[in-house]
Amino acid sequence: MTTHTIDANGKSLGRLATEVALLLRGKRSPSFTRHIATGDTVKITNAAQIKLSGTKTATKKYSHYTGHPGGLRQESPAQVITKKGHAELIRRAVRGMLPANRLRRDWLKHLIITE
Repeated sequence: MTTHTIDANGKSLGRLATEVALLLRGKRSPSFTRHIATGDTVKITNAAQIKLSGTKTATKKYSHYTGHPGGLRQESPAQVITKKGHAELIRRAVRGMLPANRLRRDWLKHLIITE
């Protein structure tokens, strides 16, 4: 496994997340196997310098359901940044671009984000 360092300075959130998801899965390596987490480690630097286009900090909503009636919780990227930092925005974007299977947790362990 190799380590890739990506500078997030001025990059769009979605384009960065796409690149990171491909590297985490190992799709660019000749030893790619679908059922084994053979991906590389990805380090993202300057996460606070990431770019969100337009008015996404106010209009975009992240939602999750608690399981209780009336339990749909929503928060904007601005609220996520104040609570958990810019790293959580990148982590959520990358998580959404990985397949929802047993290997997703293993792939996300190889993601290191520094602000």
